[in-house]
Amino acid sequence: MLVPRRTLFVPSINCFGFHIPGDITLGGLFPIHARGPHGLPCGEIKKEKGIHRMEAMLYALDQINSDPELLPNITLGARILDTCSRDTYALEQSLTFVQALIQKDTSDIRCSNGEPPIIRKPERVIGVIGASASSVSIMVANVLRLFEIPQISYASTAPELSDNNRYDFFSRVVPPDSYQAQAMVDIVKAMGWNYVSTLASEGSYGESGVDSFQQISREAGGLCIAQSLKIPREPKPGEFDKIIKRLMETSNARGVIIFANEDDIKRVLEAAKRANLTGHFLFVGSDSWGAKSSPILDQEDVAEGAVTILPKRASIEGFDQYFTSRSLENNRRNIWFAEFWEDDFRCKLTRPGIKIDSEKKKCTGEERINRDTAYEQEGKVQFVIDAVYAMAHALHSMHLDLCPGAMGVCDKMDPVEGRLLLNYIRSVNFNGSAGTGVLFNENGDAPGRYDIFQYQMSNTTIPGYRVIGQWTNNLRLNMEEMQWSGGDRQIPDSVCSFPCNPGERKKMVKGVPCCWHCELCDGYQYQLDEMNCETCPFNMRPTPNRTSCRSTPIIKLEWHSPWAIIPVFLAILGILATSFVVITFIRFNDTPIVRASGRELSYVLLTGIFLIYLITFLMIAEPGAVVCAFRRLLLGLGMAITYSAMLTKTNRIYRIFEQGKKSVSPPKFISPTSQLAITFILMSVQVRVFVWFAVIPPHTIIDYEEQRPPNPEMARGVLKCDMSDLSLICCLSYSIVLMVTCTVYAVKSRGVPETFNEAKPIGFTMYTTCIVWLAFVPIFFGTAQSTEKMFIQTTTLTVSMSLSASVSLGMLYIPKVYVIIFHPEQNVQKRKRSFKAVVQAATMSTRLSQKSNDKQNGETQNKIEPDRTQ
Repeated sequence: MLVPRRTLFVPSINCFGFHIPGDITLGGLFPIHARGPHGLPCGEIKKEKGIHRMEAMLYALDQINSDPELLPNITLGARILDTCSRDTYALEQSLTFVQALIQKDTSDIRCSNGEPPIIRKPERVIGVIGASASSVSIMVANVLRLFEIPQISYASTAPELSDNNRYDFFSRVVPPDSYQAQAMVDIVKAMGWNYVSTLASEGSYGESGVDSFQQISREAGGLCIAQSLKIPREPKPGEFDKIIKRLMETSNARGVIIFANEDDIKRVLEAAKRANLTGHFLFVGSDSWGAKSSPILDQEDVAEGAVTILPKRASIEGFDQYFTSRSLENNRRNIWFAEFWEDDFRCKLTRPGIKIDSEKKKCTGEERINRDTAYEQEGKVQFVIDAVYAMAHALHSMHLDLCPGAMGVCDKMDPVEGRLLLNYIRSVNFNGSAGTGVLFNENGDAPGRYDIFQYQMSNTTIPGYRVIGQWTNNLRLNMEEMQWSGGDRQIPDSVCSFPCNPGERKKMVKGVPCCWHCELCDGYQYQLDEMNCETCPFNMRPTPNRTSCRSTPIIKLEWHSPWAIIPVFLAILGILATSFVVITFIRFNDTPIVRASGRELSYVLLTGIFLIYLITFLMIAEPGAVVCAFRRLLLGLGMAITYSAMLTKTNRIYRIFEQGKKSVSPPKFISPTSQLAITFILMSVQVRVFVWFAVIPPHTIIDYEEQRPPNPEMARGVLKCDMSDLSLICCLSYSIVLMVTCTVYAVKSRGVPETFNEAKPIGFTMYTTCIVWLAFVPIFFGTAQSTEKMFIQTTTLTVSMSLSASVSLGMLYIPKVYVIIFHPEQNVQKRKRSFKAVVQAATMSTRLSQKSNDKQNGETQNKIEPDRTQ
């Protein structure tokens, strides 16, 4: 028989609780009312979290007491208390549970007849179901452990309660927030977020949940907390607007991890809407949000896309049938049911001596739940039922061990020893009301099993929460079923810095491992990894996206290049002209002009000119060992031959006329044989190049530095012979010495009359050649830093050599060829003159400063003088 403690139809927020008798009494702690305003302990009634959960305990007791297999012949009773959602108030209420264990001193109390008083002891509570909020459970657990009363919570998830040293008599059928926090970290990382803020209600639940989330995210790595904000227990006006404003200070952290109670969640959403930030924040809510409609009522657009988590649960069909059948007549044991009835049906019950406001509807008692009002089973109902059954299974196992075969409670279970009952509680393992296993680990925690929800509005007929995944030690999330504000399927970003583009490295922001700046790998660097750039090897350059290196293209001077066409054209013309002169001289080898030119030295000089033109083709040809060898050999040889022969000529002229001033006898070594000998001696010095062949054999190299501009796309490796600028100048140095010496002799011989010698044509040749090579030097060395150095220097060198050869050919031989071909009448034998006559004539001519229009050469001894009169 159920005996209520107070009048049924006069509900009051001051009603502490009620008692249901039984052989064994369990305590129950439920937030029947919200926290009271203005210092009052209790406020408005909480229909779902209060009445639904409390009725779930009554339903479970009815089921157990009617079960012939579970605790047969033993009736479970209950003492139900209201915590009013306040930890300090709940602590005061829970002292009711321990009254029977407190020994009172009655030695000073006597009845009027002198007999000792008979004091009725309160009924002993052997275990407590509850509480709901973690802060309440922590406060109550500190008292219950002192009296060794086991406690099983159906909703408290604070990780702090897993401390078996401090809360050794506490167990729970819901997983702790450490599992929940792990699941939330997995969700955040699965969505690609790495920069989020946290928001917690002040108290054990919110603060412990956020602490766990932060600790797990630090251990997992790759996830940073932009801000961690708290909602005060008693928020001041405008507090939530300030919170939203602070969250916007790190606007990139769009993801907000929220461990808060329903009221705080609702006010956060309201503040976001007032700030016109609908759709900006992406909430990930804990089980206090779960799949509840009350936190998002009238704020659905702000909550759209919110991902929430809830311990895996199922709707208990038997409870729905039980609760919807409750009425004022059949539920008199629940002293708060009348208050629930008034609130649920928006009516007012008749009370003796109290007039009903005419504006308010009168309750008829005929109203029915889920017919005249909306009903949805509260999410923790399953866990309340499982908590009661866990206590019943523990008592059943204890009874089997301590009272085998006994009917009812035996002496060994009267009273029930708390620590022994705790051991039995921790050992239970049965299928709960939802068909999932109920068991506890060594800390009294249930295994982590969660459903992942998302609140969706678009593309659905009825807006609401949709299951998008599960978490049981690992995450299973269906990304295809997720949608966000406006029905967008693309997961929004919540990152401090977006990934760097290929070829960019991360430059981390100090102290914030998820924030970085992207810096391009510049120059010849490529992206080694996400943090570092590395310079490519000297023979490589980065790919266009700078993620790796590729070989630098190899180039050489091509025949069709503009840099080659002009030198080749000049060389071909020079070779043709030289060949024509040689052929003409050979054809008219015995004519006076050819003989007067000094045939032997002329052929040597023409050979040198031919080789100078020929070197152009070797300089442009594709480098190879043979080509490089000929370059070394012929680069200076042609010029050495030319200027050796020219120096011999000018030296001979100079010595003849200098000797003529002193005596009439000719100088030594002026015969053709002597001239050839002197020329070959001078030429032989250039053959020192063979020593270079022995020391460093000719070979090719690829110069990657020559064409290595700031833009690596323009980089090229240049295939060339192993001749540096210095070695090239060394090859030409001897020829330059010959050139300068020849010029000096040409200057000294400038006074010799044109009638008798070739001094003046040679002088003009050398002056012009010196000008050409003086122009060559600054161009050659001034382009040493140019990216087209090889092309410019090769073209400059070959053109300079061709010009110097052309000047020699044009000044010395073209006039003779012209006379031979076009004026053969001038190419006739004149009478021979002695050396003495030649010198005397030259001296006389010098003194009289006679000028002649003919440019014939005065020769000496064995030479003939062309007739100037023709």
